[in-house]
Amino acid sequence: MSIYYDDGRVTLHHGDALENDAWRLEGDVLVTDPPYGMAYVSNSSRYGSTAPIAGDDTVDARDKALRLWGTRPALVFGTWRATRPAATRQILVWDKGNSPGMGDLKLPWGPSWEEVYVLGEGFQGKRGGAVIRIKTIPAGSKDRPNHPTPKPIPLMETLIEKCPPGVIVDPFAGSGSTLLAAVNLGRRAIGVELDERYCELIAARLSARTETFIFEEA
Repeated sequence: MSIYYDDGRVTLHHGDALENDAWRLEGDVLVTDPPYGMAYVSNSSRYGSTAPIAGDDTVDARDKALRLWGTRPALVFGTWRATRPAATRQILVWDKGNSPGMGDLKLPWGPSWEEVYVLGEGFQGKRGGAVIRIKTIPAGSKDRPNHPTPKPIPLMETLIEKCPPGVIVDPFAGSGSTLLAAVNLGRRAIGVELDERYCELIAARLSARTETFIFEEA
């Protein structure tokens, strides 16, 4: 595993988080959207319809990462189609609002929501409902990162705002939304991404954010 990007606030590693688990020693709160048994393949050629997300045919990657993480606080995305983590204390629902989502295309309904599992202790903030209503990023939008399953930054900010203090870590960094949300909230963040294409994407998003931040400060 090697450092792909580091600006002093965010460190991104390129490599397999399940083979090199140094990330678990550096972080305080796990916030991640892992492969979780969807066997997801995008229908869009933009993302490569023949290139499924690595490890997404089972929940093995998710469960191994959680075993490495232990009992510390974590927010982990998932689906009702797969077995939930055994230590789940609460299930949050992300209501996407404007998207039928993935699912059985033979049915006239699409699952326009995803689950987020709350594990560990120390979460804080004003008590509210477990449904978070934030629209997903529409396909074809200029604001949508070149990734099959990007999470909206406002969604990740909403989740991280109620996390305990400390370094946010995401061992399946994907499009980098967790890392961007963390730094937007003034948090130190560490990410690991297996696919170099997405490391490049994350680095570009972080660099653009840093350049905008420097300009605004000036």
